[in-house]
Amino acid sequence: MLNLLKRLWVTMKSPSSAAMGFILILGFTGGIIFWGGFNMGMEATNSEEFCAGCHAPIVKEIKETIHYSNRSGVRAICSDCHVPHNWTDKIVRKVQASKELVAFAMGTISTQEKFEARRGYLANREWHRMKENDSQECRNCHEFDFMDFSEQGARSVKQHSTALASGEKTCVDCHKGIAHQLPNMEGIEGW
Repeated sequence: MLNLLKRLWVTMKSPSSAAMGFILILGFTGGIIFWGGFNMGMEATNSEEFCAGCHAPIVKEIKETIHYSNRSGVRAICSDCHVPHNWTDKIVRKVQASKELVAFAMGTISTQEKFEARRGYLANREWHRMKENDSQECRNCHEFDFMDFSEQGARSVKQHSTALASGEKTCVDCHKGIAHQLPNMEGIEGW
């Protein structure tokens, strides 16, 4: 065994094609392992169980909405609405969320009372983010081009067709509270 290690060291020490090949194989294998681990971590943090670790009351709230249980059987989970689906935006959102994990660890929203006290601020920040990206997370499932206006109520048809024609409004302008209870917005800037 010791001789094998010595021969391997001598091979690696000299700039031979075998050493370069070994380094390339090692780098390629390491890259695959890193990418697989990174992707597993990204997917694990997109699970409802992960979100419930800090936001259990919110996850419970969602179970009472149309996004959780409906006639079509399609169910949205936290990451469907709060994590962009395209890769670059997803990475940006995950970096932003790491700050939220630090705030939770520091106890900023560690109890229901503390969470409720900050809920308006948090909701306003999320609504602003969604407005800025034209409610892209909503549009991953709901697209104006595929809406059947004949199946909607008169008020919905009017609002959706106006929003579609003007391009000025986005989903979150009208649908705040669609998956969560609306927080008390008293004293929240911009409300």
